[in-house]
Amino acid sequence: MTTLTKGDRTIVTNRRARYNYDIMETVEAGLVLMGTEIKAIREGRVNLSDSYAKPENGELWLVNAHISQYSAGSRNNHEPTRPRKLLLHKKQMVHLIRQVAERGLTLVPLRLYIRRHVAKVELGVGKGRKLHDKRRILVEKYREQEAQEAIGR
Repeated sequence: MTTLTKGDRTIVTNRRARYNYDIMETVEAGLVLMGTEIKAIREGRVNLSDSYAKPENGELWLVNAHISQYSAGSRNNHEPTRPRKLLLHKKQMVHLIRQVAERGLTLVPLRLYIRRHVAKVELGVGKGRKLHDKRRILVEKYREQEAQEAIGR
């Protein structure tokens, strides 16, 4: 599990990911970016809502992550939704690819942040929730909230 350190600056969090998936473990990964992409990330122009990571040829790629074009960029700006390579240790990559292939799990980006001037993404390994699971969790959260309010009175 990745821990938040003093120098981390969270750019965007994918709040729907924790609602739509049961996250079992988290992993920190680096991103291969172009110059205009990191500048756009620092501006906060990122959307991770429909993105996921997929294995391809022994590598992991972040797909559908929307990084808007840099506002002061020229005609050499990047394509907003291009696939971006994820940087992990080989053992971590093999472990994640095996989980996706054998157990049918999904790799979902949970948040994008900057640590020591380098963009990182926190990936969650999770299983998709069904509609009845989501409802059950909302009911449990509501009951817990009511219990806390009753204790506070």
